[in-house]
Amino acid sequence: MTILTPMTQREFLAFAEEAVPAFAADKIASGHWSPDEALELSRKSFEELLPHGLASPDNFLFTIRDPVNQVNVGMVWIAVQERAGKRIAYVYDVIVQPEHQRKGHAMRAFLALESEVQKLGLSGIALNVFGHNAGAHALYVKLGYQPTNINMFKAIRETR
Repeated sequence: MTILTPMTQREFLAFAEEAVPAFAADKIASGHWSPDEALELSRKSFEELLPHGLASPDNFLFTIRDPVNQVNVGMVWIAVQERAGKRIAYVYDVIVQPEHQRKGHAMRAFLALESEVQKLGLSGIALNVFGHNAGAHALYVKLGYQPTNINMFKAIRETR
């Protein structure tokens, strides 16, 4: 069984150190940012979304814990947003450490997240999945998430 526990300040600092470059890498891989600007844009985004760190209002950061082995295996960050007149949870980040991947932790974490979202009185969970992350996409489909919009891109070779 995988459980979610509120993130500690120490865990938050470790998460921030890992999350900023990881988000930059995803934005580069998705073609949204250039390598030259990605790290700074990621850092700025992180600071804007969590201006008070772990104490930022309407943001909830959890550690994903495997209680059987007494080990932390990852984290998940949600924020309260309003969409179509309803308050929902938006998943900003989910990380399962590489050595703990493909063991069902992400699936169980998302199922546990549903309970947390209900406790907060929210009506749903939204998220973004990068097009290059086929594994995450497959997981979300398996959990019942439906596409709400799809951004697509086709690179055209430059002639200059």
